Amino acid sequence: MNARKLIDRAARALRECRCLPAAAAVVAAVSLVALAGKGTQALAADPAATAAATRVAFDTSEGRIVVELRADKAPKTAANFLQYVNEGFYDGTIFHRVIDGFMIQGGGFTPGLSQKPTRPPIASESTNGLKNVRGAIAMARTSDPNSATSQFFINVVDNNKLDYPSFDGTGYTVFGNVVQGMDVVDKIRVVPVGQRGPYGDVPVTAVVIKTAHIVK
Repeated sequence: MNARKLIDRAARALRECRCLPAAAAVVAAVSLVALAGKGTQALAADPAATAAATRVAFDTSEGRIVVELRADKAPKTAANFLQYVNEGFYDGTIFHRVIDGFMIQGGGFTPGLSQKPTRPPIASESTNGLKNVRGAIAMARTSDPNSATSQFFINVVDNNKLDYPSFDGTGYTVFGNVVQGMDVVDKIRVVPVGQRGPYGDVPVTAVVIKTAHIVK
């Protein structure tokens, strides 16, 4: 699928997602939609723990993916992600949006497509110099660059159009990269997908994150 078709497809996903606030006003055609839950708890991560705990494993229904975090480049984003990991937030969630030739997105929904409540959003760190290359993990967000909460995506190709300053002047914050299990990412990116209610590109058979945990 070429870039133009991917952009059109992502734009359609925005229009179809009726629960996105003011979806019609969103101008970023490749926006990686992270539907904002209501935050209930302020971020309180230990910076020392964040720096030391640099790798996280996703044990999924398709196999293990290990990502190495770049707390040196995206400290707030890495701390936010690790707090969700340590709370067990990602356990039992799914990769709810899969587009071959683009990315796989997860970290916010249960297999029944119920959205989990999140903490308040964090500030963008997209100017950190890290790029949305194949295997990079980045935060999903709405058209507001400072709206990222729990949802993330893994690039399955080099997506330079998502880098700062990007098409919308901000870009998407990269905070790590896959160091093990890219073959699992490639298995996920080609699973059959379809429409479920207002959501498009949803795997027909749920791709579940059984657990997400720190690995030494």
